[in-house]
Amino acid sequence: MTVIRSIQSTTNASIDFRNAQRILLALCIALLLLGAPITAAQAIQGSDKKKEAGIIELSAPKSVRNVIEKYFSFPTEPFSDDTARASFVRKTRQEVTELLATEGYFTPTITLENDLPDGKRLLKVVPGPRTRVTELNIEFQGEIAKDAPEFRKRTAQLRANWPLTPRKFFRNAAWEEAKSSLLANLTSNEYAAARLIKSEAKVDPATASATLHLVVDSGPIFYFGDLNISGLERYDPNLVHSKVLFKKGDPYRRDKLLALQATLQNLPQFSSATVSIRPDVTQHQAAPIDILLTEARSKRIGIGVGYSSNNGARGEVNYQSYNFLDRAWILSSLLRYEQKRQTFSAKIDTLPNEYNLQYGLGASVQLTDIENLKTFNQRLGLSGTHIQENMQTQVGINWQREEKNPVGAPDTVIQALALDTWWRYRSVDDPLHVRRGNITELRVGGGSQYILSERDFLRLYGRHQHWWPIGKRDVLFFRAEIGQTLASSRQGIPQEYLFRAGGINSVRGHDFLSLGVREGDAIVGGRVLGTGTLEYVRWFTQNWGGAVFADIGDAADSWQSFNPSLGYGSGIRWRSPAGPFALDLARRHDTGTLRVHFSIAVAF
Repeated sequence: MTVIRSIQSTTNASIDFRNAQRILLALCIALLLLGAPITAAQAIQGSDKKKEAGIIELSAPKSVRNVIEKYFSFPTEPFSDDTARASFVRKTRQEVTELLATEGYFTPTITLENDLPDGKRLLKVVPGPRTRVTELNIEFQGEIAKDAPEFRKRTAQLRANWPLTPRKFFRNAAWEEAKSSLLANLTSNEYAAARLIKSEAKVDPATASATLHLVVDSGPIFYFGDLNISGLERYDPNLVHSKVLFKKGDPYRRDKLLALQATLQNLPQFSSATVSIRPDVTQHQAAPIDILLTEARSKRIGIGVGYSSNNGARGEVNYQSYNFLDRAWILSSLLRYEQKRQTFSAKIDTLPNEYNLQYGLGASVQLTDIENLKTFNQRLGLSGTHIQENMQTQVGINWQREEKNPVGAPDTVIQALALDTWWRYRSVDDPLHVRRGNITELRVGGGSQYILSERDFLRLYGRHQHWWPIGKRDVLFFRAEIGQTLASSRQGIPQEYLFRAGGINSVRGHDFLSLGVREGDAIVGGRVLGTGTLEYVRWFTQNWGGAVFADIGDAADSWQSFNPSLGYGSGIRWRSPAGPFALDLARRHDTGTLRVHFSIAVAF
C-alpha cells in the first residue's frame, strides 16, 4: 500500500516585527547548533591528518604532490630500526613509481633524507620528464572499413574525436577512457558487436614518448528485429508495442532502446523493465530485442491524514487500478475531506495510440469555503494528451456547474461548456530539487453563450519559472505569471476561469487567495492576473540553506484597477528525503503585517 501525503500550509499570524526577529534568531541558532557537531568532527579529522603526516614531510612538485598524498599511506610512528627504514624506502619507491607512471612519469627519483632539524624525515620526489604521445595509429576492420563515403566519414569522425592526440601528456586513465569512449561510440550506434582487436601503448622512458596503436573491428551493421517480450501475465503485448518508437529494419541505436526502457519503467503497470539487443553477428540483419518485464500490482489503495492551516484537518482515501476492464486502462479515484475543501474525483485514462495520444474521461465534485466564498462545483471532462520527452500538450472539453455563495452578496448558479488547450514544457536537472532549468506553461480556454455557457469568455494564461545556478551551491529563482479573461463581465464565468492570488507560490505576506475582487464580504476571482517572484537561496551545507525573496502581484477585474502588492522576507530551506521543505517569514509591504508560510511534501 502506497500513501502520499502533501502538506502545503500558510500560517497566518499578525505579529510585531520584534517577535519576528526573535523567531528568526531562534531558527538560526538551531541551525548553527545542528552544524556544530559537523564542524567539530571536521576539526578532529583535520588534526588526525596532521598527526598522520607528522613523521614524514613530502617534497614534490604540485603536479604530483596531490596524487601521492591521496593514494600513498605515510607512517604514523617513528621507524624502530634501520631495517624498518629500509623496508619503507623499498615500499615507497615501488608504490610511488607505480603511482607516477599512471600520470605519465616513468623516470622518477625518490629519496628519503636524514632527519630534519625538527626531527622529521624528508621524502623527496623528483618526477622527471612527463611522457607525451608522439605517434597515434588507429586501424579499422569490419564493415566500417569499407571504401564508401559514409564509412570514411564515420572513421574520420572517430579519429577526430580521439582525445589522446600527439603532443598531449600520456596518462593511464586518459588512455583507458579514450579506448572505452571509442568502443562505446561504435557499440551505441549500428555496430553492436564492435570490439578491440589490439590495444598497445609503447612507452620509451629515455625519450619520454609514447606510441599508441589500436585495431578496432566494427563487425557488421545491426538492424532492429522482432520484440521478444517476457514477463507479461495480465497485460496484452500491445501495451509494449504502443511504446516502441522505432520500426523493424531500422539501424540499431542504443539510445532508442534506453528510451524505450525508461518509458516502460515509468508505466504504473510495471515495477521494472530491461531492454537489450543480442549482439550475435549471425542475426545482425534482424537482431531480436529482448524485453524483460516485471508487472506491478494492478490495484493500489492509499490512506492519508494531514493538516494545513489553509484548509484545516485532512483525511483522504485514493484508489487506483492499472488494468481497468482488462485493457490496461488506468482508473484513479480520490476522496479527500478538508475543513475548507471537500473533493471527490474519478478518472479513466486509456493507453496511448499509435500517434502517442492518450485519452481521459473524468468527473469531480468539490465544495470550498475560502475567503468568505463558498462554492459547489460539479465537473465532467474529456481530454486528449500528447506526451513527449520535455513537452506535454493537452486538449480537452469540460462541462461544469457551479453554485457560488459569497457572504454579503447574492447567490448565483453558473453553467459553462469550455474548450481548453494546455501546453507545458519542462527542462530541469532534477525534478525534486531543481538547480538549473526552466518550466513554461501556457493555457487557452473559453466558452460561448451559444453552446451551454452563460457568457462568451476566453481565458489566456502563461507562467514561466527559471532556475540559475550561482557558484557551487546557490540558486537564483525567477517566476512570473500573467493572465486575462476576455469577457464583458466576470458574472456567469466559473471561478476556474477567473483569477485570485496570494500565499505560497504566489504573493507571500498575503493570505491564500486573498487577492482578488471583493464581492460583498467575499473575495472572488477577477479577470486579470499578474504576479512575480525573485528568490535567492544560499546553501550553507548540502541540505540546509537560507533564502531571501520578494513577491509582487495582484488579481483584479481590470488592468485599470490592478494594484500590485509587494511582499518580501527570508526563510529556511531543507532538502528533505521526501521533497523540498520551506519555512518563510514574509512581510506585507503596505500594512507591515508579518505571516509565516510553511510548505513541505511528505511521502510515506
